[in-house]
Amino acid sequence: MVEGNQSPVQHEPPRGAYPARVDDKGRLKLPANFQAYLESLPEKKVFATSLDMSTARIYPIAVWRANENLYENDSEIADEAIDVLFIANHLGSDVEMDGQGRILLSPELRRTLKLENQPVRLEFSRGAIDVYSESEYQSRMQRASQALEEKLAKLRKKGMK
Repeated sequence: MVEGNQSPVQHEPPRGAYPARVDDKGRLKLPANFQAYLESLPEKKVFATSLDMSTARIYPIAVWRANENLYENDSEIADEAIDVLFIANHLGSDVEMDGQGRILLSPELRRTLKLENQPVRLEFSRGAIDVYSESEYQSRMQRASQALEEKLAKLRKKGMK
């Protein structure tokens, strides 16, 4: 319990890839560590959408606002921003996690990404939660595995332990 002007301690974002499921009503049940992270944020609202029409993203609302600010204030990317925001708004919706740790994904997002009543994989990256369909996850796994030794050698030269 938080007293006075103290704010709750923000949890670190989860690391790793986690299995989850979108139920038949379009609700994504988050693993406990994702729930704890979102509950620790000052604002509970998130924006669930897709920017690339292949991976869903669940943005803490402060992160999404920063994206909107970038799109609105950088004239070098204005044309791209119009299209990306159109897709994001078409597929997206503002939501809050319910008491059981679920987030309702919009029907447009679920249908476009084929997430309805399906297992998914979750991963935290670039300030948001990525939601991969099983087929998208396997496709990315295959791509990431190609020439892995060379990729690792390059990273180790740059200081990766």
